[in-house]
Amino acid sequence: MKDILQPMVVLLAWTMVMWAWMYITRLPAMQKADIDTPNLVGSTGGDLDRVLAPKTQWKAHNYNHLMAEPTLFYAVCIVLFLVGHGQGMNMYIAWAYVGLRIAHSLFQSLINRVVIRFAIFVLSSLCLIALIVHAMIAVF
Repeated sequence: MKDILQPMVVLLAWTMVMWAWMYITRLPAMQKADIDTPNLVGSTGGDLDRVLAPKTQWKAHNYNHLMAEPTLFYAVCIVLFLVGHGQGMNMYIAWAYVGLRIAHSLFQSLINRVVIRFAIFVLSSLCLIALIVHAMIAVF
């Protein structure tokens, strides 16, 4: 029954991988750009888009994406777990979602061709929609 928690935890761990990758690439780039980080006041990560190379920022953009739609994934996984529907097809859909989100991260961080990135995003969103529909059926 707790099968659906596994892909959820993997996506949580992947998010932290992206967090580390973001900082491993971003901090040296900030130093190279002579950004006075100790004295920065009122700046946001988006401000760095004007200063740092796009390839550096792609990792940060993806990390931000992992803070958006996946929050719905976590919620629906918990719902499915709580109502006893976290195995079988729902587990496979959850794994597909996680695999697609990892593929999306890698593609955005390394190549970032928008049309392909968008296709991967749409496929993962369809997985999420399926999980939400299954949760609705189980709850109502």
